[in-house]
Amino acid sequence: MKLFLVIYLFLFYGLAFFWRSYVTWQTTGINPYQLAQTGGLAGFLGRLYRLVSLGIFIAVLLYSVAPDSWYVHLGAMVWLEGWLATAVGTSLLIFAFGWVLIAQAQMGSSWRIGIDEEHETSLVTSGIFRFSRNPIFLGMRLNLLGLFLVMPNALTLTLWLLGDVAIHAQVFLEEEHLHQQHGPAYQRYQAMTPRYLGLPGRHRQQAPPPSRHSRG
Repeated sequence: MKLFLVIYLFLFYGLAFFWRSYVTWQTTGINPYQLAQTGGLAGFLGRLYRLVSLGIFIAVLLYSVAPDSWYVHLGAMVWLEGWLATAVGTSLLIFAFGWVLIAQAQMGSSWRIGIDEEHETSLVTSGIFRFSRNPIFLGMRLNLLGLFLVMPNALTLTLWLLGDVAIHAQVFLEEEHLHQQHGPAYQRYQAMTPRYLGLPGRHRQQAPPPSRHSRG
């Protein structure tokens, strides 16, 4: 499990973020990483998630590489450790990894990290986007939960909660941006497709107010 987590961590960030960013840049000439150019609440959320990502690297390295005596100081939740939590957590990690990669491939050149206010992106509604308006964000939330279940301790619990709040808040900002950019088309999509996961159909959700605020 220790080796698995190290390999998984580098594959997840390497393929889902660095490689996908490179592919998007090569295809469009646009840097998909927009968080560095964002201020306000979106900028704060970007900094918060970077802090969460750093915490994940620290937690995984302490668990997998550092002496066991170091890991104890993370506040291990021994009562949650066991084969069942590990199996569920591992399954979530694997599912989240594949889910995110598929969603990114289906977004194509529209994929961004953060909100791109300079370049208009197409509204993707096919594939797994028929069942989720934010499949990448859903995968990231499942990824954080899976890591907590595999390594249940105070640090990973904090990272899961902080990351989940940051992701959910970012979703609302991006929904405002998409509403501003695509108007009625996004309203129709919003009415038919759940925010995170479900079967297509009519969903009672109030459209976000117009705002000058990618999506995942």
